[in-house]
Amino acid sequence: MAEKKICVPGQRLYVKDETYVSGNGTFERLGYIYSNLAGVVDIIQKNNIKIIEVVNPNVQTIVPAHGDIVTAEVTIITQQYVKCLIKCIGHKILKRHFKGVVRREDIRATEKDRIEVFKCFRPGDIILARVMPITEAHTYQLSTAENELGVAIAHSEHGHPMIPISWNEMQCTKSYVKEARKVAKIIPEKIPNDIVGHLTEYLY
Repeated sequence: MAEKKICVPGQRLYVKDETYVSGNGTFERLGYIYSNLAGVVDIIQKNNIKIIEVVNPNVQTIVPAHGDIVTAEVTIITQQYVKCLIKCIGHKILKRHFKGVVRREDIRATEKDRIEVFKCFRPGDIILARVMPITEAHTYQLSTAENELGVAIAHSEHGHPMIPISWNEMQCTKSYVKEARKVAKIIPEKIPNDIVGHLTEYLY
């Protein structure tokens, strides 16, 4: 019996044609079938069609998908992009983190040519972002262009919690110093306290 192929998220598996089609744990892009999670490739034969699936009960099967809202921690900032680690998908906290990147042009919906990345995010910020179509293996393309997306939790340079005071500023609760951010327009009343507390404790 042939040994099954092991794959990782974003890995290209087969050409999408009349014979090979995408199944559970995979997705299609530009004429190819890609893995959507880490596991083993399983080919299910149905008549003349081969359905490509990726399965593995021993690894985390939930992975970011196009359109998902994710919670991520900013790790690296450059003039062109923000790198981060995806820690939650919706309200589900991940056991394994995924790499994400927000390009400069995907930070805001307007005035894209005037965006200064360091005035939108800082390392350590917790952001809400939407997953865009995958363009490269092992890294998820993210966007914070919507009003509801952006920085959700931030701390000042001295480590004190900050609160939003406008769509582009947050203020330290101790020193009252203001810092520029791309603030997520969150309605606190709609977020259960137990979820906020659990997420904050987990992330910090």
